[in-house]
Order: sequence, then C-alpha cells, then structure tokens
Amino acid sequence: MSEPAKKKQKTSHTAIIAEPLADKKLTKKILKLNKKASKEKGLRRGVKEVIKAVKKKESGVAIIAGDISPIDVITHVPVLCEEANIPYVFVPSKEDLGASSGCKRPTSCVLISLKSGSSLEGDLKKVVSAIKDLPKPHNP
Repeated sequence: MSEPAKKKQKTSHTAIIAEPLADKKLTKKILKLNKKASKEKGLRRGVKEVIKAVKKKESGVAIIAGDISPIDVITHVPVLCEEANIPYVFVPSKEDLGASSGCKRPTSCVLISLKSGSSLEGDLKKVVSAIKDLPKPHNP
C-alpha cells in the first residue's frame, strides 16, 4: 500500500467525550515527549497501568486516545485524573499514541511520569502549560 493510501485509511473518528482535544501542533509535541519518556522508562501504558499509577498519586500528565471504541473503556480515566489533579489531554489517534510509546500495537492511554532530575522535565512543563491553556470540557 502506498504512503498516501495509508494516510487516507488512517482517518480518525474521535469520540464525543474527547475534550480537551489537542490540535496538530500540540499533538506533535506530546508524541515527541511520549517517545522520549518511553526511552527513559517514564511511561505507564494502558488503562489498567494508568489507573493504578493515578491511584498511587504519581504526578505527570495523562494522554488519552480520542478514537477508542467502545468509549466505555476510557470514560472513567478523565474523572480519576481530575480527582488526582493530573492534567489530561486527548490525542486523535490510538495508533500514533502506540507508535510513539514504542509499541507495535495501538495504545488507549499513557501516563508520562518522570523521575525528578530528568532531562525531560522542561519539555513536560511546556506540555502541561499548553494543556492548561486548552478550553475546559463543558458539563451538560
């Protein structure tokens, strides 16, 4: 399959609850940070591991894929993050999130939690401030 055909095939259908959704520029920053954090072993992959880390009050930032189906798999993750004061953001594609995490499989969510003194702390702070600038999800 040619490269343009792959890009056309990878159209994402984000879920209704995917708010705040990162734009292209922020998504690119997040995925770069995700890749670097994966190499430094500062990453928790998958719903089960992320929830466990959030309940243990690990600090960091949660990145959730917006095209998960069924959405019931991840609907509780933003609520847990808000209760634990952990910033979270949705990215459009689970395939891109998995690839940047160093996995061959799509990933539904990751938690980037770096050890103190990490070389990526500056990048993480920039991403967190960009996430806080995004519009908050509205409650009906």
